[in-house]
Parts: sequence; C-alpha cells; structure tokens
Amino acid sequence: MRRYSEACERNQGPILDIIKPYLTHSKEVLEIGSGTGQHAVWFAGAMPHLTWHTTDLPENHGSITAWIEASELPNIRKPRTLNVGQKLWPVNQVDAVFTANTCHIMSWDRVKDMFHGVGRILKPGGYFLIYGPFNVNGSYTSESNEEFDKFLKEKNPESGIRDYTDMNRAARHNGLQLVERHQMPANNMLLAYQKNSSF
Repeated sequence: MRRYSEACERNQGPILDIIKPYLTHSKEVLEIGSGTGQHAVWFAGAMPHLTWHTTDLPENHGSITAWIEASELPNIRKPRTLNVGQKLWPVNQVDAVFTANTCHIMSWDRVKDMFHGVGRILKPGGYFLIYGPFNVNGSYTSESNEEFDKFLKEKNPESGIRDYTDMNRAARHNGLQLVERHQMPANNMLLAYQKNSSF
C-alpha cells in the first residue's frame, strides 16, 4: 500500500533546504496533494516544531497513511480529503501551505481555485510554497519540460506546465505576493509567496 516515488526521493533534500527558512516560525502547515506521503514524512521529520497536515484525493490516502504509520512521527496528521475546488477546506487557518507537482496536473481553473482557497486559510504573513516546473514569459525553460508538457496535454488537454507570470497574477488576486523564485534541480522551480498582512 505504501507507494514509492524516485522523484520524491531525489527532490526532497533540495526542497527542504529552500522551504526550511520560510517555516522557521510556523506551527501549522497544510500540504496540498500529499501524493505518496514521502514528502510529508521527510519534512515533518526534519522540522519537528511543525504540525504537518496531509491532504489528497481519497485514492491516495492509503499510501500516505502507510508512510505516516511507518514513520511513527508525532507531528504529522493523517490525510484528509481536499479537492481545491470545494467550498470548505479541511482546515480553517494555517501558518503556511506547501504543494509539489500539482499545478501542471490540475486544470488552470483548479489552480485558480487553489490560490483562492490558500488566500482564505493562510494567516497574514504566512507563506505559500509551490514546487514544480514552470514556463517563463510563455517559453519553456528546457527541452525536457517541453516534452513533458506535450505528454501531459496528450493525457489531459486541461493539464500542462503553467506560466510563472500567470501564477503571480493569480497570487496577487488573492492577497499573495511573490517573495522569491528559486531555481531547482531538474528544471524545476520553487515559488515562495507571502500573504499580505492587510488582505
């Protein structure tokens, strides 16, 4: 039942190095799309001051739960169902939100729903940290990303690699401002947004 992703194994170290400073003063973190559960266990183990809330669609709960139970970590919560388009999310307010490799799987409307939901539950000054591949000014950042985008769209025309500028626009509409764009291995990025205190 416990699924394993080589990509998660490879990228969890570099991701942790980037997100850890943003989460120094956080207590409650929501992960959108916990997938196999590997990231949740790795990050919760490395940052014991956090309570890590996992979420995903029901079909992924089994693997996430298996990873959590095997870890025996006290600061990670078992998965709850979250479809970003739903009106009520399973948490009311958190200090930070993290998501990895979800934006290119969702339709663009769902990505906008995610920003709207995060803008609603994120505390002022809190961070929204997004990892994955992104285009810049309408262009691919690598040939491999272009091939990956074609693969995604063949499977589902509504999916695909999102543009960095569009992400920033959606963020601003929901009271979030870009703090930094971090270049990551394998032609990925980590976008760090912060919620405006006045929003």
